[in-house]
Amino acid sequence: MNNVLGVINLVNDKPFLKELTKHRCLASVPFGGRYRLIDFTLSNFIHSEITDVVVFTKAKHRSIMDHLGSGREWDLDRRNGGLHILPPVSPDKKVKGDLQQFHEHLQMFKQTKADLIVISPGHHVGKIDYSDAVHAHREKQADITILYKEYDGTPVEKPIYHQCRMLRDGSLLDIDLFTTPLPGAHVCLETYIIDKALFIQLIERCIEQEEYDFLKDVVKANQHRLNIQGYEFAGHLPFIHSNQSYHKSNMDFLNPEIIYDYFYKHGDIFTKVKHEAPATYTATSNVSNSLVANGCEIEGKVENSILFRGVKVHKDAVVKNSIIMQRGEIGAGVEIDGVIADKHVKLINGQMTRTAGQIQVIEKSALR
Repeated sequence: MNNVLGVINLVNDKPFLKELTKHRCLASVPFGGRYRLIDFTLSNFIHSEITDVVVFTKAKHRSIMDHLGSGREWDLDRRNGGLHILPPVSPDKKVKGDLQQFHEHLQMFKQTKADLIVISPGHHVGKIDYSDAVHAHREKQADITILYKEYDGTPVEKPIYHQCRMLRDGSLLDIDLFTTPLPGAHVCLETYIIDKALFIQLIERCIEQEEYDFLKDVVKANQHRLNIQGYEFAGHLPFIHSNQSYHKSNMDFLNPEIIYDYFYKHGDIFTKVKHEAPATYTATSNVSNSLVANGCEIEGKVENSILFRGVKVHKDAVVKNSIIMQRGEIGAGVEIDGVIADKHVKLINGQMTRTAGQIQVIEKSALR
């Protein structure tokens, strides 16, 4: 699909996972032993043959820029098209909304050869076939197609999700902003397909009227004027909005069926390559049902856990139901259960177990 521009919109970054997003945006949060959340959207673009991709960032974008680099790992380091990262033009000024940032780069949109734009937030873990969604968009001659999924996540306490109300013919009736969805509700994935000419026209009109939010001011405000169609994504896609749901969605990757769907069917998930030695295990190590990345050194017990690159688990240490990110170290005799440890965390004393089922999160570079 050479005539499609992929846009990863990080301007509306969600304030979820506070401890893990203190120094990075949500799309840059590590996931599944070796990935970042944005890897899934980028890989989906590549498998859908969308090779012209721009990433709009807002704050805390250093981590995402370091991870993506030139886009080589996603085959996006190209002379024509490829990957472009667009931070705010005026980083010291408050960004009023994604439309403002789109407008600041309006000339880029006008110059691209693409006639269709696919916008995605960049933090979804899933395998979305955008080419199928684009085909449906064209077949229905839609002005805008909005992707949604039936809610199957954990209960939500705060109104954070937008719900789509669809008509029987698949067109959009209305969008309810900021709701707490019940199981089966059609949750907006904040992923849209829109013709470029219409996109530019609507941005210019909204900016003139000092309107800055794409979903509210472009989609919802024009729901009765434009042909807005829905596209349901029925595949695996966890709703990540809390430490609990983040932990569960990672643990889902210990399920062989889910692993098979992600890595052995319909294309791989690409990420930044870091060459390291294979994981090493000593005679005292005991590892079961876990993902252990390369560079790890295991002397203790690891059970139902995910270990990122370069993690050390010393002798007599016990790691259960936990996520230990890059270069973490679990000292001799330490026991942990239900812990998410950010990068470079070092635990040298005691026990950390779940309290009332809650997941404990340890911030980056902490020493305990």
